[in-house]
Amino acid sequence: MTDLITFSSEGTALRGRLFRAAGAGRPVVVMAHGFSAVADQLYRHAAAFAAAGFNAFVYDHAGFGLSDGFPRQDVDPPRQLRGYRDAVSFVRTLPGVDAGRIALWGSSFSGGHVLCAGALDPRVTCVVAQAPFVSGSGLLALREDLAEFEAGLFAEREARSAGAPATMIPVTAPGDGLAALPGDDAHAYFAGTDSPTWRNEVTLSSFEAVRAYEPAWWIEKLAPRPLLMIVATDDTVTPTDQAEAAFARAGGHKTLVRVPGGHFDIYLGEGFDQAVGEMLAFFKAHLG
Repeated sequence: MTDLITFSSEGTALRGRLFRAAGAGRPVVVMAHGFSAVADQLYRHAAAFAAAGFNAFVYDHAGFGLSDGFPRQDVDPPRQLRGYRDAVSFVRTLPGVDAGRIALWGSSFSGGHVLCAGALDPRVTCVVAQAPFVSGSGLLALREDLAEFEAGLFAEREARSAGAPATMIPVTAPGDGLAALPGDDAHAYFAGTDSPTWRNEVTLSSFEAVRAYEPAWWIEKLAPRPLLMIVATDDTVTPTDQAEAAFARAGGHKTLVRVPGGHFDIYLGEGFDQAVGEMLAFFKAHLG
């Protein structure tokens, strides 16, 4: 059973879907999508959680999917973090939800969000970060064209300050085409979701926000909230070694799970089944 629901975050209407578990007073998992994605690409996860007895609320960030907010297709980490906290406030008011048992779930870019939001919000019981983005500076340091790339970002800022419209770039493109997430794996994954609300574009200035975002700085503040981190063994989108280095600094109860393959293999086939199985075991242990 699912309900389409609207809540407010700083005056912006954000929309999501509540996947209801059978029975009253059930825990709830608060979920949001990663960089440029949309909520309906996570419905399969949410349905699996609800079938196992956990309410799951998955929503679109401001400017994406079904949610309001401008500019559209613009990744703004602080705004998205505040959206997570407002989503927690909202789900605590829902009938059938145990307001004292709330998990935060994030994947890829939102996997970094939940490290920050979980550290800052004492209402959160536990946190799941899948293939998490942990460091903007660490990710950009891998670029061979870093100086040229950064110059382009500041040229974009100056153009927009002078009144120019935002420059949009594709999220994915086949082969070596210009894209935010280049390569055939990303292109095949997003095309394969067949999402009615996903758009294959994102603002170039989103990368200025990515450059300044360091979720791993907060990971030591998560305790005493338990953490489950799931990484793909050969992840180059959110590099495996960077995620594992961040995990090593987390305190308290923590679990690291490695899923074979690249970043998008964790959403598909055996990778999906393994990851979800680990999540459900974690929720049963820490949400009851």
